[in-house]
Amino acid sequence: MEWAEVIGNPLLQNLPFKIELNRFGKILMSPASNQHGRIQGRMAANLINKLPNGEVITECSIQTSEGVKVADVAWASDEFIRTFAYETPYPKAPEICIEIVSPSNSKVEISGKVNLYLAKGAQEVWVVYEDGKITTYSHVGEIEQSALAPDAQNL
Repeated sequence: MEWAEVIGNPLLQNLPFKIELNRFGKILMSPASNQHGRIQGRMAANLINKLPNGEVITECSIQTSEGVKVADVAWASDEFIRTFAYETPYPKAPEICIEIVSPSNSKVEISGKVNLYLAKGAQEVWVVYEDGKITTYSHVGEIEQSALAPDAQNL
């Protein structure tokens, strides 16, 4: 299945799940909680307030080597938006990609997404846990805090 088929399928609209595709074009679904949505909203607001020269995109689809992955929140610079507009899915990851860990996520799954986003051009990937802990990664590995938006990493 292709991403355009997923987003255009009326049976897959308004589901209480995050939908992604694996590398074989099979649909993966993850249930979302209200806590997950709360954290997503707060992270988006923080980025909007701290990084005004770009766009915040929730549920940001990115074509990776392992299929289409959907970052819970992403920040794309004005330059990124000029280049890619709102292409769906993005062929390159925005500068910041944020994954909010749900109880259904495994460490292997989250680690894989971090690596996929970095491989597709993200400068930073933030992993946010429901207890408020944030782990930040760049191309050098785990870093103490964001170099792009250190003031935005709070809940």
